[in-house]
Amino acid sequence: MSATITLADVLDDAAILSLEHQLHLGEVIGSHSWNVDLREQRFDFTGDRDLTCSRVHLLGSAAPGPGSWLWAWANPTDYPEPLTGLSARVRDFGRQHGIPELASAEVPFGAVPGGPAEPAFEPARVAALLLDAAKVVSGSWTSYHAEVGGGTRAAFLIEHPDFRLPPPAFPRVMRVLQQSLAELPLHDHRRALYGYARGRGLGAAFDPEGTRLAITAPDFSIDVEFDQHNRVAGINAKTAPGN
Repeated sequence: MSATITLADVLDDAAILSLEHQLHLGEVIGSHSWNVDLREQRFDFTGDRDLTCSRVHLLGSAAPGPGSWLWAWANPTDYPEPLTGLSARVRDFGRQHGIPELASAEVPFGAVPGGPAEPAFEPARVAALLLDAAKVVSGSWTSYHAEVGGGTRAAFLIEHPDFRLPPPAFPRVMRVLQQSLAELPLHDHRRALYGYARGRGLGAAFDPEGTRLAITAPDFSIDVEFDQHNRVAGINAKTAPGN
């Protein structure tokens, strides 16, 4: 990444790969309850499948009262450093690249690009977006956020070997792309799709004019056309014979 990037850029870099990881998390844990012990640094799912995460990171919390997000590194509660250290890495990244939403201890909901207009949904939406930004910095791509009382949502990055994505397959990649374009608040489609393809280990190359992106794998190819506003204008996909 260049030194001159915005939070919106980081969110585009994260959005589609993050969505695929969250879809995969749902497949792994199914219907569930959750429990976290911050002192013991333990995060558990129970339900369709009981699973204890191999590592948990507290990123921050979104509170409707002040209408703001508080990064975990700035929380006055004396949590263990391994639990909050990743949030400090996000802070350092924000300072390095001049992104105040990542560098400041507290972030008003209104400062987060892509946040919802409906106040009732702000804590969940802001938590999800700032978790996405943290994923780009950390390389840890599976997240979970939930209400912890009074409408406040705590936000975590969680790790387990089963959260790793399966190899990219054509039907899944197309489903993720289509769902992303329909549901996610992408600011720059070119950046978002390119970032996803690279993050997924797929070939990704623009034509000389930058109006088409070729996403390639051994058994499929996806040609994406963009309009003058960097939005997707068309997608043409091909699979190898027998796939």
